[in-house]
Amino acid sequence: QVQLVESGGGLVQAGDSLGLSCAASGGTLSNYAVGWFRQAQGKEREFVAAISGRGGTLYYADSIKGRFTISRDNAKNTVHVHMNSLKPEDTAVYYCAAKPSFYSGNYYKSDFYDYWGQGTQVTVSS
Repeated sequence: QVQLVESGGGLVQAGDSLGLSCAASGGTLSNYAVGWFRQAQGKEREFVAAISGRGGTLYYADSIKGRFTISRDNAKNTVHVHMNSLKPEDTAVYYCAAKPSFYSGNYYKSDFYDYWGQGTQVTVSS
């Protein structure tokens, strides 16, 4: 069973950049589709970005398209999301999630994923 740990969150100002990492243990992350979700206080968890396990197809939410980039570092068994031009509305706890890549489904839906990290807080001040 794969375990996921997010890192890289913090407090930044609007317009800044920040990189988040999702590190895996107990499994090879390149064999999994990986998604990033976020949950702001008082709101539902929402999709941010995903990368498929095979072929590396990328998926982005409209709200962050052009500002966030998801990528894999297979040597480090990690998936990153690099966030540019951060806005106060990007403030949330960010979670990564994984699903074995031989399953197909809706990468945009949180219930597609089997494994979740504990989350990392991103706060963007105005």
